[in-house]
Amino acid sequence: MNRKPDATTAMQNLIIQVRNDFPFNVPEANICGISCIGCPKKLLEIVDTELCDWEIKLGNDVVPKLGEISRLGKLCKNVRRGLKRNGLVE
Repeated sequence: MNRKPDATTAMQNLIIQVRNDFPFNVPEANICGISCIGCPKKLLEIVDTELCDWEIKLGNDVVPKLGEISRLGKLCKNVRRGLKRNGLVE
């Protein structure tokens, strides 16, 4: 029987998944196309800011609440949808 991860591990896993999936290291010229649907550059900046904030908090032994993990997951899901519309993720 699989055990669910604790809140800290769940947040760390979410951060790792998002960092691996989103094109944070792609040059700006490749992100900003001729016609953007929503601004993918700003969407990535919002997510990167949230991820950095949580990486710092986790480094300072702050334990995230379930609602905070859920909120970050929802933000990333919505941003991913915008990135997909712009052809930046599959």
